[in-house]
Amino acid sequence: MAYILGVHSQFVRHLRNMVQRSLNISEKKSFFLLGARGTGKSTWLREQFVGARGTNIPPSQSKAHLWIDLLLPSEEDRLARNPEDVLAQIRAMEGPLDWVVIDEIQKVPRLLDVVHYAIESMGLKFALTGSSARKLKRGNANMLAGRALVHHMFPLTHSELGKHFDLQKALTWGTLPSLLTLTTDQEKSEYLKSYALTYLNEEIWSEHMVRKLDPFRRFLEVAAQCNGEPINFSNVARDVGADQKTVRAYFQILEETLVGTLLEPYATSVRKRQSQRPKFYFFDTGVQRALSRSLSIPLSPNTCAYGRAFEHFLIVEIHRLIEYARKDYRLSYLRTKDQVEIDLIIERPGEPTALVEIKSTDQVQERHIAQLAKTLPAFPNAEAYCFSLDTNEKRYGKVHCLPWQRGLQTLGLT
Repeated sequence: MAYILGVHSQFVRHLRNMVQRSLNISEKKSFFLLGARGTGKSTWLREQFVGARGTNIPPSQSKAHLWIDLLLPSEEDRLARNPEDVLAQIRAMEGPLDWVVIDEIQKVPRLLDVVHYAIESMGLKFALTGSSARKLKRGNANMLAGRALVHHMFPLTHSELGKHFDLQKALTWGTLPSLLTLTTDQEKSEYLKSYALTYLNEEIWSEHMVRKLDPFRRFLEVAAQCNGEPINFSNVARDVGADQKTVRAYFQILEETLVGTLLEPYATSVRKRQSQRPKFYFFDTGVQRALSRSLSIPLSPNTCAYGRAFEHFLIVEIHRLIEYARKDYRLSYLRTKDQVEIDLIIERPGEPTALVEIKSTDQVQERHIAQLAKTLPAFPNAEAYCFSLDTNEKRYGKVHCLPWQRGLQTLGLT
């Protein structure tokens, strides 16, 4: 464990000096912390639990804990063979023990039965991280029946980055924490390409989620190229060389390994939602560009590619902020038969539904919000917004046009 902490301590100090994560977790209850690889789960936990050995937190503020890292093959093998070894480790600890941290719990789902026992019988608290919910869901794992809260961690938000946030860099490279330590475009490009390869090898192939890797590799590129568009499953299946059932399963793998999310079409009933095409958004703009092999193509303002990247960034940013704020909002989009589209519909219990049009222009004009204004009467008591790069606040009829960061504040997300 000391070696692992030594490897990460410099990065942890660097990250902590630059950003303050938005994650707010109570210390009174066990929790799952789920998120894709590289989003900073382990780094955040080291900062919370390790104290002076891994960060600049004073020793008096560090927590008495046992750290189990299932990314270590020897640890995974040992505990897969005998999960109850954890109890022996706990009993061997000197002094009072507050927490047990288990990193990448999905690698040994059977450990959750032992965790359940330790919570109930020993009064311990557990911090459990995972980069995939698939094995936990598919393996009928013991999810602790409410004894542990579920939190998610994402790439860095604009508010976490604060003064270090740069929109052009966020659109081009994404906001995975490790990028903060890289200085050149070549380094960032190589990191993102390596990330995509790691995802294929470690999350997909080594966990036996697909029977053949080549079709899934082709699928990832096609899915990345279709990012943010209504999914035409038959077209994707043709491009990949697989059937539609397999393609739908592939999209489910992406969701369950936390590298993207489906944005369902808006409808007033579940049946209608299921009969229309969802959109898929990768969890990070840089990873999407790496998978679509477009990292070498500059993103220039006032181009279609820039507009798509800005929409992608803002939709996943809103998703992240809603999750961190623990708000029970539902996100969807609308595209009518005559191709009128609303980029984002945010249903907020107890509050008016928010209709959001996203424009990358720095000069919003009435023509930019014409479709939104036309659609608004179909949503009684809804609020209509246009979020853009225009620094001036404007109103066209009932549509409130705001700089995107101020728009997020208006929605109560920052």
